[in-house]
Amino acid sequence: MKAKTIFDKSGPGRKAFTLRELFTENKPGDIIPEEYLREEPAGLPEVSEVDIVRHFVGLSRKNYSIDTGFYPLGSCTMKYNPKVNEVAAGLDGFVNTHPYTGDEYTQGALGLMYLTQNMLSEIFGMDAFTLQPAAGAHGEFLGLLLIKAYHKEKGEDSRRLMLVPDSSHGTNPASAHMAGFKIVQVDSDERGLVDVADLKKKLSEDVAGIMMTNPNTVGLFEEDIEQIADLVHEAGGLLYYDGANANAIFERARPGEMGFDVLHLNLHKSFSTPHGGGGPGAGPVGVKAHLTDFLPEPVVIFDEESGLYQMHKPPKSIGRMKTFLGNFGVIVRAFIYMSMLGAEGLERVSGGAVLNARYLMENLKSDYWLKYDRPCMHEFVLS
Repeated sequence: MKAKTIFDKSGPGRKAFTLRELFTENKPGDIIPEEYLREEPAGLPEVSEVDIVRHFVGLSRKNYSIDTGFYPLGSCTMKYNPKVNEVAAGLDGFVNTHPYTGDEYTQGALGLMYLTQNMLSEIFGMDAFTLQPAAGAHGEFLGLLLIKAYHKEKGEDSRRLMLVPDSSHGTNPASAHMAGFKIVQVDSDERGLVDVADLKKKLSEDVAGIMMTNPNTVGLFEEDIEQIADLVHEAGGLLYYDGANANAIFERARPGEMGFDVLHLNLHKSFSTPHGGGGPGAGPVGVKAHLTDFLPEPVVIFDEESGLYQMHKPPKSIGRMKTFLGNFGVIVRAFIYMSMLGAEGLERVSGGAVLNARYLMENLKSDYWLKYDRPCMHEFVLS
């Protein structure tokens, strides 16, 4: 039997509301200009108060959320979202500040962004961050545009090849193609890591860089990363770090120290902010010093002379990636999460992620096919 809709339950004369006094004392035409008044009824269902309450509560129960069940694909949907993050992000000063408000009146919000930039730089070994990108793939695209701008500035526009390991994140070749690069795949070796011998064959003066995830998509840490960085840099290319798997290395390894020049993060993956169901994300991009001048405008700086946080345009900025300052509410949530955990807490997070994955792998590998039977990081792949 087909379930009844709210229209099926409609009946003439039923009401779920009482008009405010404002409307009972005045005719609609006294408040709304005559030309905007309806000539015919809107055709809305007429239901009782209990029916309308049950209707909307019923709809809400169809939503799958972290409050009602387990997220099996936690990596790409919704991580743990502490309620305190929601409380902080909902504070009046954050929610109701107009984005065109002057810097002097938004010091709290700008200060939070400045601290977030610095915290991310410290955690990942970068020199500067932009918080503008709206999601991971958006950050990837920005990172590639920064690499492109860097080579153009050096008069090396001919560098149009982007190396992408076969173990990279799936969005990497797509983002590189969108940015105007030609994709060259680098094979994995028998360990499941980048094949250094194959990499050497594919390096040339036309290579702009290499995109890597470390640990990679099969959950293995790239043990030869320092050698890979040296080889790519010697060939004139840059290293791009996909931060999709960053929660495996918090406070244990820093991409900037591995040799990466630019990276994006998924705040909605690694820093507890919601992203399930297509909700807003954030994909901040960090860079080493030689790329800071190309960052999109504006970035938040602290002006020593005035003692104020200010929005700043880098001298060679590639322009804007998003209106205003990115998905600010997501940034607030991530800031709260990092501030509450601190360095020791983040280290426990990465330790727990790796320990849990290894525990599951050991318990499941006898019943499934595990191609690389080696200690994994925060994830592993079975067939």
